[in-house]
Amino acid sequence: MAAAAAALLAFVAVAGALVAQATDPYVFFDWDVSFITASPLGLPQKVIAINKQFPGPVMNLTTNYNVVVNVLNSLDEPLLITWDGIQQRKNCWQDGVLGTTCPIPPGWNWTYNFQVKDQIGSFFYFPPLSLQRAAGGFGGITVNNRAVISVPFDTPDGDITLFIGDWYKKSHTDLRKMLDDGKELGMPDGVLMNGKGPYRYNDSLVPAGIEHETIKVEPGKTYRFRVHNVGISTSLNFRIQNHNLALVETEGSYTMKQNFTNLDIHVGQSYSFLITMDQNASSDYYIVASARFVNESLWTKVTGVAILQYSNSKGKASGPLPDPPNDEYDKTFSMNQARSIRMNVSTGAARPNPQGSFHYGSINVSQVYKLRNEPPVTINGKKRTTLSGISFSPPDTPMRLADLYDKKGVYTLDFPTMPIDGPPVMKTSVINSTYKNFLEIVFQNNDTKVQTYHIDGYAFWVVGMDYGEWTENSRGTYNKWDGVSRCTTQVFPGAWTAVMLSLDSPGFWNVRTENLDTWYLGQETYIRVVDPDGGYNVTEMVAPDNMLYCGLLKDKQKAQKPHGSSSSSSSAASPNRYWLAVVVSLVAAVFVQ
Repeated sequence: MAAAAAALLAFVAVAGALVAQATDPYVFFDWDVSFITASPLGLPQKVIAINKQFPGPVMNLTTNYNVVVNVLNSLDEPLLITWDGIQQRKNCWQDGVLGTTCPIPPGWNWTYNFQVKDQIGSFFYFPPLSLQRAAGGFGGITVNNRAVISVPFDTPDGDITLFIGDWYKKSHTDLRKMLDDGKELGMPDGVLMNGKGPYRYNDSLVPAGIEHETIKVEPGKTYRFRVHNVGISTSLNFRIQNHNLALVETEGSYTMKQNFTNLDIHVGQSYSFLITMDQNASSDYYIVASARFVNESLWTKVTGVAILQYSNSKGKASGPLPDPPNDEYDKTFSMNQARSIRMNVSTGAARPNPQGSFHYGSINVSQVYKLRNEPPVTINGKKRTTLSGISFSPPDTPMRLADLYDKKGVYTLDFPTMPIDGPPVMKTSVINSTYKNFLEIVFQNNDTKVQTYHIDGYAFWVVGMDYGEWTENSRGTYNKWDGVSRCTTQVFPGAWTAVMLSLDSPGFWNVRTENLDTWYLGQETYIRVVDPDGGYNVTEMVAPDNMLYCGLLKDKQKAQKPHGSSSSSSSAASPNRYWLAVVVSLVAAVFVQ
């Protein structure tokens, strides 16, 4: 009991220091990540749930909130959670990817602690390891403006999060084995909307007994729909029957408001629409997400259908779905849609100053990287995917952790600025850069499928995209004024997309395709951003006290006893109130002993 009391006093001292230093509000989440059985397409299967919820809960935050998420891994395999689009300012330790963090072993817990610093917008979280997102584990992240910062549109009457994504009836472990065996995943079995299958709009295409999503609304009101493609590899066209989609935000940037009847949303992308309920409600309305750039007659079942239901609706939706764009294979329509999305440079976002005041087009570029992907190749007898001829091999020791403890040989700093011409290789090669550099990255897609690319830690400006091979002359087409700033961009097959980013956050930052199959097979790398003046604990946050150790540092790890299931809870409160509750519970535990 004396030892427990001493530990308690030490904890109280740490908690007290944290409370004393706190300025921004804290929000706390307690998550139990486990398998549950669900039947989204009519067949019972294991899905990954958070506190028994599939999809997981939406994290409703505000700019500059401090976020504390205690994650209990109740799966039978290692787990990480990554926060897609949350920039983790100078704190890559919390990014939740293998390059910076050891996985949480089964039965263990780990507490993430980060700040949504100077951010607003619509993002999502998911488990990045071993194709786990194909089984669920995803949820929304909504970061609201502070009350003192104006928003470039009237406050909507409601806020609705909608997850769309392709889905397989096979488990993620079966899908993983297929990829390991050199097979393609093939056509998905359907598209889910908020974890549910399609409304039975056609008796021959949709079997009876499948639960569908219904979104209930009031006539005349305007709602903000935050739509996330959390799927595996399929681009989806999103539309709502007879309703305009007024695009206003994507992944942290307010856009110039424009109306779409439909919009292509590629894997890993997030958009916010304002949708006004201005119809006569003669019946319910279809919400549709259908596969793009495929043979639609063969892929008809790969369509998600939910219902928009007015409170005064006069009946169920019936008849054919609203038509998709009529360019089944021609991607020019989709590229022109993407090019039309521009940043609203006359308004603020997380801060009051206009978003466009950075003048990214006037900054001298420090480094240029052309990252080219090809169709899958065979390396050492295994099917692999590559970036610039390199298939990434994740190290057993997280690279940022290896640097901290001066462990050599974990990775190399020889990622090429231009694609290599020799045979493809498998290695742990990263981009070497410097704090405050300004990068130009060109994603060249020489495969036959749309790929979407994401960069952790940053929002980048999408300055150009076109068909053909990128050359230096392509810069003449760049948008250097109001290109949209986001964290995930599509790259069409046989085409390129160019982005620019300012490296104002030291650490290791993942560059990856969001398409799960090509990501799993090696299409990723990292950017190593180092402060040459020595920024540890100055420009970069120190490693967390609860660091997990693995690989070359596994001997430093102290064993955890398996935990019981955690209860569902989340709260936004002052840190004083939270830590007081924790301290009281610990005091009780000590005296029970």
